[in-house]
Amino acid sequence: MAMVSEFLGQLSLNEVKYPTVVPAVNFDPDKDAARIETAIKTKGVDEQTIIDILTKRTYSQRRDIAFAYERKTKKDMISALKGALSGSLESVILGLMKSTAQFDATEIKGSMKGLGTDEETLIELLCSRSNSELVQIKSVYKDLFKKELHKDVAGDTSGNFAKLLLALVQTKRDEPSSVVDYGKIDEDARALYEAGVKIKGTDVATWISIMSERSVPHLQKVFQKYRSYSPYDMQESIVKEVKGDLQKSFLVLVQCLENKQLYFAKKLNEAMKSSGAKEKIVTRIIVSRCEVDLQKICSEFKSAFGNAASDVGDYQKALLSLCGPAA
Repeated sequence: MAMVSEFLGQLSLNEVKYPTVVPAVNFDPDKDAARIETAIKTKGVDEQTIIDILTKRTYSQRRDIAFAYERKTKKDMISALKGALSGSLESVILGLMKSTAQFDATEIKGSMKGLGTDEETLIELLCSRSNSELVQIKSVYKDLFKKELHKDVAGDTSGNFAKLLLALVQTKRDEPSSVVDYGKIDEDARALYEAGVKIKGTDVATWISIMSERSVPHLQKVFQKYRSYSPYDMQESIVKEVKGDLQKSFLVLVQCLENKQLYFAKKLNEAMKSSGAKEKIVTRIIVSRCEVDLQKICSEFKSAFGNAASDVGDYQKALLSLCGPAA
C-alpha cells in the first residue's frame, strides 16, 4: 500500500490559465492614451471607445496606458475615468485598473468594512482562490491596507467559520504531485467520513485540516473515494453535518475543488436571474477572472445555461467584451 506512481501530466500539476483578456498585439500605449483622453473630453463621454480599449488590454497594458496618459495630460487617468463614468460601468472600468490580486484584496477589505460583515463575498473570495492566488492577495492586502489579512479575518469572524477561513488564509495547501498516493486518498476519505456522517456531531477540525491542506487533485480523488464509505456525497454530508456560514464555506470550497469554473458559472447565473440582477457579483466574477479562467467559466455557463440574454447598455457591453468574442 505504499506510494503508487501515476503521472498526471503537466496540465493538472500547474495552474493552467484560460483568460478571455490576453495581451493586445501591436500595442501602442500612447495611441490608446490619446484615444481615451478624447473619449473622456467628448461631450456626453464616448463610453464605447473606453470600453473597446480597456476591456481588450491586459492589466499590465492598462497600466502602461495610464502612465502614457499621465505623461501626455499631466493628469491621473483613474481619477479622470472616475469623473467621466458612473454606476456599474464605472465599477467595471475602475476594477480593470487594478491587478487581479489588488481587485480581490480590495473586495475582501470591502466585505469586512463598517458595521457587519458581507459573509457571502468573504466566503466566495477566500474559498475559491487557489493557494498561489491567496499568497499574492495576502501580500497586496498588507501593501494596500497596512494590515495582515489573517488579523482582519479573525477580527470579523468567529467560531469554526473563522477557523476554516483562517486555515485557508494560512496557505498551507500541498502543491499537486505527479505521484498519486492511493493509501493517503483512502485514509483521508475514511477520516472525513469518520469525522462527520459516521459519528454523532462533527469533528470540524479534521474536515478543516484535510480540506485546507491537501492538494486539489488529491482532494478530487478523496471526494470520489468518500462515496465508498458514506451514503452521501461530500456536499450532501456538509449540508447534514454543519449549518450557517460554516456550511456555506465548506460548500463553496468543495464546489471549487471539484470544478471551480462551474461554481462561478452557477453563481453568475443566480446573480443574473435574481430580481434586480446582482450586478456587484456579476462585476466581481467577470473582472476578477478575465485574466485567469473566464474562458472556461463562459464555456461552463454555455453548457449549463445557454447564452445569457441581457439588456445591452454600456455596462453589459463592457462585460460582454471582457467575456471575449464568443460570449
